[in-house]
Amino acid sequence: MADIALAPLAAPNSRLLAGLKRGGARLWVGAALVAILVLAALFAHLLAPHDPLEQDLLSAQLPPTWMQGGDPAYILGTDSLGRCVLSRLIYSARTAVMVALIAASLAALIGVSLGLLAGSFGGWVDQCISRLIDVWMAFPPVLLSIVLAAVIGAGLTSVIVAIVVVDWTRFARVVRAETMVQLTRDYAAAARAIGLSRARLLRLEILPNLVPLLVTLLAVEMGIAILVEVILSFVGISVAGDTPTWGSMIAEGRQIVYQAPWIMALPIACIIASVIGLNLLGDGLRLALDPVQRS
Repeated sequence: MADIALAPLAAPNSRLLAGLKRGGARLWVGAALVAILVLAALFAHLLAPHDPLEQDLLSAQLPPTWMQGGDPAYILGTDSLGRCVLSRLIYSARTAVMVALIAASLAALIGVSLGLLAGSFGGWVDQCISRLIDVWMAFPPVLLSIVLAAVIGAGLTSVIVAIVVVDWTRFARVVRAETMVQLTRDYAAAARAIGLSRARLLRLEILPNLVPLLVTLLAVEMGIAILVEVILSFVGISVAGDTPTWGSMIAEGRQIVYQAPWIMALPIACIIASVIGLNLLGDGLRLALDPVQRS
């Protein structure tokens, strides 16, 4: 009797362990990299050894501690204005995480809604949404983001709007195609046969089956959002000039790249690690959530 009583409790744990096992190394490595990024963003005020805006011209362009001439007070050195590179890298993570989370989530909300409408209604609704997607995706995404941000004006809001306006199309196209596939499955036909409405069918049956795909796509789009924000801040149309961002650090570093190459290399390393981490995490979660998928 005790074994029978414990069986329902053991089942969820076994499914969780099986999912984590399917996720494999990609899930754990991606989760570790993303966790570092998020923790840096959340606790920047505790982790940063210095004020990221504090200038000390007498300590300008100091190399990292392990290089000749380095100062233990500045582990990763200083920039041309004597600001702590490590502190600026940590605080830049706040901008990256905020833009990635908000922009990708809003783009997903718009794209998933339109994709579900197009895939489930078909006919003229599908034609209108599909043509809108085709026209929108004909424009170079990064160039369109730069133009939109320049028109709206510099600032975090304009960056998020520019990314959302461009990135919703990828969600819409993928969700539309997958919705049409799911509606041909036997479970969808059975749900219609018992009188389930279109809205309830989409909410209770179709959307849950799209979760593994959406998790992967959301992670990829968050990485793209980080890259777009970096590009916008690099050209000077992102957040306010005194707010640390990886793009602005690269722009500043390229002017003294021969004298202080670490100033430009370190933010690039942070960007690469963040994007790779998000992609690995998304792929690992897809495998963990969908037992049908295989690596």
